[in-house]
Amino acid sequence: METEPPDYVEQILLVRPTNKLDRVSLTYPEIDGVGGKGAALRTIFEIAAALEVDALVVVDSDLRSILPEWVELLAGPILKGGYDFVAPLYARYKYDGTITNTVTYPLTRALYGHRIRQPIGGDFGVSGDLVRHYLSLDDWTPDISKFGIDIWMTTSALTGGFAVCQARLGAKVHDPKDPGADLGPMFRQVVGTILRLAAAHHDAWLPIRGSHDVPAYGFERIMDPPPLEVNTLRLLSEFHQGSLATADTWAEMLAPANVETVLTLAAEAGELAAAAQHRLGIAGVGEGGVAGASGHSTLEMAEAVSPFHFPDDVWTRVIYDLVVAARQAGDRIEKYVAALVPIYFGRVGSFVIENRHLTTEQAEEHVERQAHAFELLKPYLVERWNANPRRPAGQPAAARSGESEEDEGESGAPAREAIRAARATRNGPTNGSDAAG
Repeated sequence: METEPPDYVEQILLVRPTNKLDRVSLTYPEIDGVGGKGAALRTIFEIAAALEVDALVVVDSDLRSILPEWVELLAGPILKGGYDFVAPLYARYKYDGTITNTVTYPLTRALYGHRIRQPIGGDFGVSGDLVRHYLSLDDWTPDISKFGIDIWMTTSALTGGFAVCQARLGAKVHDPKDPGADLGPMFRQVVGTILRLAAAHHDAWLPIRGSHDVPAYGFERIMDPPPLEVNTLRLLSEFHQGSLATADTWAEMLAPANVETVLTLAAEAGELAAAAQHRLGIAGVGEGGVAGASGHSTLEMAEAVSPFHFPDDVWTRVIYDLVVAARQAGDRIEKYVAALVPIYFGRVGSFVIENRHLTTEQAEEHVERQAHAFELLKPYLVERWNANPRRPAGQPAAARSGESEEDEGESGAPAREAIRAARATRNGPTNGSDAAG
């Protein structure tokens, strides 16, 4: 076959089967000047609406485990069962899907009462009615035009009263990412979106208590997804470094007792990571980029910092505090979510340590335990939500949280002392006036 462009194209056209589905190729427009996954999906929705489809199936482009039956599993419940949204249900390696495991699954479950295990799975089916509903909504933000699209789709289906189910797809094999090295921007877009949605749909979730299973279609498939290496030392070190840089922001967005606890955990994480780096002969947290490149496996690193533990209830309160803070100060969501990233690293590091000797199936029990903690502590969220109404934009940070240092009294003193200690660690020795400030 000739490889010059005209002959090459002609040969391809000659051998192309004529019984294939029509293909549409186009460049998608940006949303408010921002392009990304969400902007591309909106274009797909517009095409689907124009074609008046009964069902639309979308899968991630980096999949290596997709099978022909996935299309039937994602479209069948819509075409035959009357469902509108089909979320994926698949096995992922125990360290894969950390944003899902720590935030979107437990928070979506506790807020809206549906146990959708992969609310940002990226592989889904939607009905024509739901496609039109998506296009009718006017909350397409820049984050939704990127990685915020998946949680927006799931939440919009739930709050819109559409019928949802799950499809068992086996194992998800794709291009996984080390959460400490690659997932920062995705985390900010997903979490920023889920916080804005929580504020917009509070009337829907405030009365809900507990959760219920969501129907799942297809056969259970026992498959072991490929392993993923995680640089545990990087995660703990980033948690500690974040405490030095963002302690003041943590004080704005977290309750005083939680600030104190998180700062204590961050200090412990930093000490353990530094000692482990010295013991393992690692020059710095970024050496080699990911675990394994420097000659040390995830297991070796996790063993070296095994005493570290970030409790489920502390993480739950951190997320619930952030939900309240984002409602009070909507113009600061980006700042608060950025400040949450190092705390998230600490939580993920703890998960890796805790599950280092467990199988993926066994580690799933710990994900469920975390989700149950979100349900048990939802009254904490509701109480704080009702006690802290939305504040006008431009109000000082202390007033946004409904508390000033004077109002905090005894409860706020330990947190302030912990912040001063973190500053002292960052800045070195200080004089009396600096310490008092």
